Amino acid sequence: MLDLPERFDEYEETRREGFLRVKELKEKGANIVGVFCTYSPYELIYAAGAYPISLCGTDNVSVQAAQAHLPENLCPLIKSSYGNAISETCPYFYFSDLILGETTCDGKKKMYELLGKIKDVHVMHLSQGQSKKHDFLYWREEMLEFKRVLEKKFNVEITEEKLREAIKTRNRERKIMVDFYELGKLNPIPISGFEMNTTIEAIQYRFDREEAYAELEERTKELREKYERELKGTKSNRPRILITGCPTGGVRHKVIKQIEDLGADVVAFENCSGVKEKKMLVDENKDPIDALTDKYLNVNCSVMTPNTNRLKDIGEMIDEYQVDGVVEVVLQACHTYSIEAYTVKNYVRKEKNKPYLYIETDYSEFDTGQLNTRLNAFIEIL
Repeated sequence: MLDLPERFDEYEETRREGFLRVKELKEKGANIVGVFCTYSPYELIYAAGAYPISLCGTDNVSVQAAQAHLPENLCPLIKSSYGNAISETCPYFYFSDLILGETTCDGKKKMYELLGKIKDVHVMHLSQGQSKKHDFLYWREEMLEFKRVLEKKFNVEITEEKLREAIKTRNRERKIMVDFYELGKLNPIPISGFEMNTTIEAIQYRFDREEAYAELEERTKELREKYERELKGTKSNRPRILITGCPTGGVRHKVIKQIEDLGADVVAFENCSGVKEKKMLVDENKDPIDALTDKYLNVNCSVMTPNTNRLKDIGEMIDEYQVDGVVEVVLQACHTYSIEAYTVKNYVRKEKNKPYLYIETDYSEFDTGQLNTRLNAFIEIL
């Protein structure tokens, strides 16, 4: 019988339900790997017979707990992730057998050292470039090392057959998520961007993955049918917004929902929770490790240098989603995205001739009024 946190009875109902759901799964013998990032190779975890699950990192309450150990001037996502871990408020971290980290940014890298004092943590060392031969070889060795870690941790053998099957499974999941996000290409859009983004994030916390993706596939079908039946042939006069930059889970209400409440539609997400990682599939015909290495090396995150492929992605999405304006959301102290924003701004304004707004924020509510004013002014010019 597994123990629950000491403060379990104090938690709100949805959090208690999360703990009980994961506890039940663990008591059935399941192995759980907690992940943080789009660079996490789900396929290897699937092939090991384990469940990859996204870890909590989107609430401001846990930020306060984290600041007992972490500096105040640090990315809120890092602080929230760590705060949930040390305060035992994230059921997925609490019951994880292994935590997978990655060296995307310096803050996360050092935070993982602290997490390693309370959980078994494996950190994949990511190459900071994509174009050189040794970038590929270095990242390939990290894939093999993670494979060995999983095999030893869970006493399993990850065979080529299992890995190929896992690649097919994850590719199918990616296609379903991209199909859902591409509802944003329709005009009028048959679903709000807020609901779209929330729906995709919720899937990352589900263990019944086959059922979850079947439901998403059905939801996409229903919304396309609604568009054909009720909306096709009409055009919305609401400005169409593309979101780029950092993960927006912790600022979804004060940015995405606020944009839509002010009269615009968020139709596209280029950031981590959007289509950035999902558009490129893993090659099912190549050597599995080579294919995974190639796919995950080519996630166009701002930690890569140079990162010109991100501009290409943004440009294509502006065209395909009929975007009127771009809003870049950068979390406080995220140096790579805040510096790269200058390049993105110039590209959007000069190359694509579209308005661009830069927002730097955190998980608190103190800047909500200022954000509303800036967002409203931006939408008025579109």
